[in-house]
Amino acid sequence: MATVYATLIIKGVKTFDQVPDKLKPQVREILIALECEDMA
Repeated sequence: MATVYATLIIKGVKTFDQVPDKLKPQVREILIALECEDMA
């Protein structure tokens, strides 16, 4: 599910603030790995 949120953030459909709190650490790690840490 974290990958889905990261993809939606990159596509501009969602923002990091819309990610459920329990998934935020995982989504942040994915965004950093994809060199999109500015979106986290």
